[in-house]
Amino acid sequence: MNIEVSKRLSHFQTGIFAALNEKKDALVKSGKKVYNLSVGTPDFPVAEHIQNALIDAAKDPDNFHYALKDLPEMLEAVKDYYKKRFGVEISTDEITSVNGSQEGIAHIGMALCNPEDVVLLPNPGYPVFEVGSFFGRAQSYYYDLKEENNFLPRFDEIPEEIAKKAKYIMVSYPYNPVCAIAPKSFYEELIAFAKKYNIIIVHDNAYSDIIYDGVYGGSFLEFEGAKELGVELFSLSKSFNLTGARVSFVVGNKKVIDAIKLLRSQYDFGMFIPIQKAAIAALTGPLDGVKAQCAKYQERRDVLCGGLRSIGWDIRDSQGTMFAWAKIPEGFSSSQEFCMELMEKTGVICTPGDAFGSMGEGYVRFALVLPVEVMREMIDVIDKSGILHSRS
Repeated sequence: MNIEVSKRLSHFQTGIFAALNEKKDALVKSGKKVYNLSVGTPDFPVAEHIQNALIDAAKDPDNFHYALKDLPEMLEAVKDYYKKRFGVEISTDEITSVNGSQEGIAHIGMALCNPEDVVLLPNPGYPVFEVGSFFGRAQSYYYDLKEENNFLPRFDEIPEEIAKKAKYIMVSYPYNPVCAIAPKSFYEELIAFAKKYNIIIVHDNAYSDIIYDGVYGGSFLEFEGAKELGVELFSLSKSFNLTGARVSFVVGNKKVIDAIKLLRSQYDFGMFIPIQKAAIAALTGPLDGVKAQCAKYQERRDVLCGGLRSIGWDIRDSQGTMFAWAKIPEGFSSSQEFCMELMEKTGVICTPGDAFGSMGEGYVRFALVLPVEVMREMIDVIDKSGILHSRS
């Protein structure tokens, strides 16, 4: 039988990630030590009170039935958290859960867009941003994020004819992969731009709790007029290390929330109740551990970025997220070429910047997922390999 799959699948390629994984497996098989900083999976433990909430809920047989909607107490917990953490007043009908921000972003275009619409996306951009636009059958327009502008967009560079067609704009600060934060003035400018052209704002706020040097990590919804214009994705994955549980929320404009709820009602039966109970425990419990964890990420950032600078690789400090973003050393023709040679010579695995779009070329991304003592060892390995000076 000749089985032909959907043509839309040809849009998605495994590309460099498959090549990196194949190379990693070969290095491990050969006995070489590997330092894998390519994937942003937190290596810190989940707080005990969150684990216990899930375990206790899993002991109740009734909690294994379909969860056809979000538990009222979970929505109340999100509402109270936003008030406590960000000073933002929201109502429970302005909240919906999604199975991770990745899932929410991937489907939001289907809830919002028509074929004639345009979606404004950052370049470099997290790959799932484009997936949301593609599934919504919208046209993607990429706005550039340049280091000389602190990786912030220039709204005046977006053509007016494009802005008039735009349905929504994706933004995210602190921003993975470029590890930049945004000042208050940026959000004020963003809101004014969106209001002028009637554009919905979708803010991915995964890293508000992983932000460095004493800078406040806030919410887009703190700004005047924000809730009238858009929504924010708020994740428990990075703050509370619940990556595998897939717990995120979309919060903000009720019309957008209702559209997402209607779409999700067609393909989902709701979040497993023990996971909802774990989310409640995370949101209502103490936040001391979240702050302590941020301090540990900052220590790793300091060791990685400072250590690489000490051996001749002049990279900028990450301002936030659990990553660092670095220009490749001189003499290499591409990010992929450098990543492959770095991996071959040192066992260090990072992600080439062009995996995040054309503006990522010339950069690589490191995930801060190894203890500081291992990072120090890794930096020594890089230094002794000579790769930083091999092309100069």
